[in-house]
Amino acid sequence: MLARSAITSRAAASTLNVAGQTRNMATLKEIQNRLKSVTNISKITASMKMIASTKTTRAQRAMTVARNYGKVSDDFVKQAEVKPVEGAKELLITVSSDKGLCGGIHSWLSRSTRKYLSQHGDTPVVILGDKAKVQVQRAYPDNIRYSFNQIGSTIPTYDESSAIASVILNDKSIEFDNAKLIYNKFVSAIAFETDSIECYPISQIVEAPNFKAYEYQEDILENLNEFLFANNLYWALVEGHAAEMAAKRSAMENATKNAGDMINRLTLQYNRGRQAVITNELIDIITGASAL
Repeated sequence: MLARSAITSRAAASTLNVAGQTRNMATLKEIQNRLKSVTNISKITASMKMIASTKTTRAQRAMTVARNYGKVSDDFVKQAEVKPVEGAKELLITVSSDKGLCGGIHSWLSRSTRKYLSQHGDTPVVILGDKAKVQVQRAYPDNIRYSFNQIGSTIPTYDESSAIASVILNDKSIEFDNAKLIYNKFVSAIAFETDSIECYPISQIVEAPNFKAYEYQEDILENLNEFLFANNLYWALVEGHAAEMAAKRSAMENATKNAGDMINRLTLQYNRGRQAVITNELIDIITGASAL
């Protein structure tokens, strides 16, 4: 009777060990698959970081040129002492892009746009890039007059800025006096801030106190208006592109670092589970040998 109970207990223990080993093997297989997936993701993010680093260098060079364009417009407005007019109708232009995987750089733009619209609810909006459009459209779909996509894949050009400026200025359904550009200003390789550029119409520029010091012909005023507007657009687009590339580089660097930490944790967990399986197998062998 006692011998039969001992045999039954040994059989039950053996069954539990087999079930535990099977469960451990399944867990090890899951960890191994996850470890392989995270390793592949780490390789992808590391490659994307290298690509973003190269694009950031190019974007910074283009940004230096674009800032010179913007400085011309900015200095002209300051020297002419152009002042905003009370009660002027404003057009809000949000300068974003179509690309993601760059942290919260588009969310900051969308947040600034929504904050402005919460205080000026009737302001028409033009959005450059699909990322900001998706976020702004949820709260203020009726304010969006235009949206431009295919932006951000490469460094913006002055031709693109001129084309966008022409579309906005030639559309008589959009009534505005001043235009406010909201964009991401490049501060450093790891920092950016949301800033704005004011664009004034030619009617306000002509009435500025110091504008009469310039010699001009009447027929070039419209060209001057479009030139200043396109300059500011080009400045905002290229500077925003440089900030986006730098943010993407930082995001991919953080993603690669986090993937490395996860790989270390999964490797440790896998080694512990594998060691437990080996230990259980040794215990079974020793138990079986001692039973003989």
